[in-house]
Amino acid sequence: MTKLLPLTGIHHITAITSSAEKNYDFFTNVLGMRLVKKTVNQDDIQTYHLFFADDRGNAGTDITFFDFPNIPKAQRGNNEIHRSGLRVPNDRALEYWMKRFDHFNVKHSGITEQFGVKVINFEDFDGQQMQLISDENDKGVAPGTAWINGPVPTEFGIHGLGTTLIRVAEFEFLKQVLEMVLMFRETKTEGNLHYFETGEGGNGASIIIEHNTVLGRAQQGYGSVHHIAFRVKDREQLDKWIDRLQGYQFPTSGYVDRFYFESLYSPVANGILFEFATDEPGFIDDEESYEILGETLALPPKFRDHREQIEKLVRQFDTVRSTKKFEKEYFGFEKEA
Repeated sequence: MTKLLPLTGIHHITAITSSAEKNYDFFTNVLGMRLVKKTVNQDDIQTYHLFFADDRGNAGTDITFFDFPNIPKAQRGNNEIHRSGLRVPNDRALEYWMKRFDHFNVKHSGITEQFGVKVINFEDFDGQQMQLISDENDKGVAPGTAWINGPVPTEFGIHGLGTTLIRVAEFEFLKQVLEMVLMFRETKTEGNLHYFETGEGGNGASIIIEHNTVLGRAQQGYGSVHHIAFRVKDREQLDKWIDRLQGYQFPTSGYVDRFYFESLYSPVANGILFEFATDEPGFIDDEESYEILGETLALPPKFRDHREQIEKLVRQFDTVRSTKKFEKEYFGFEKEA
């Protein structure tokens, strides 16, 4: 009988934006991530769902966005997935990103340190809280490959998802869930920050839980994270995780087929939604080859008979990049040792 395996890392993070168009511009032209799928929210087909990832849309590299119509701005606080992590190759890449962020007037913290790792906190036009994390000494789960044809030099590019910060008031409860149910392990502590790892660990397989009893409860809206997903190998492992969560009497969605991956959803703590998603099949499919990923409105098979209706519900905007050439933007950085 096949054994239940630990979660192997972060699969994707899904957040909420006020504008699909501005979101596309920021992640493409500023962050240099590749739009690998422009589709719709499968539970709300009038809403765009954009997937930004590495060069091929590998699991563990994509941050995704819902564009919910008329949603209010998020109110930051407690019981929320507060800051999403994005991995870059090394400390020198962070120095490059300082120059890039200054050039594009991106609000950032400068280079700081978190659990012995150099990072830059920054935010987008919605106030979405994010962080670049250096893989300088990382020995955990491997990253992907930065977008080869994008504007950011690949030696400095974003190549995966990294340590993500979650704020909660009831830390002991979530600690028990993470360790006893989800098989995470707490490996470091700094004050009220607790570092948990799964699988091979490292930047691509870790979360930080901030125990915070001061802030009021966060309110979800644009500029906030909707959920975080963790990687499971395949459908067989997903079924085992469904059984495990239900065995602990957690409420779950049960099996969900998202076409690009298969998944399970469960609210694991107050305000915190986790998803468990398979690495395959991925984003290169019958509708889009590697060369044109994210350039069309892609629909899973169950929605394709309704394409005409769906195209009337969502705003059309151009995401074609295969006919364009991005010049690599160094800002003079290649001249430095």
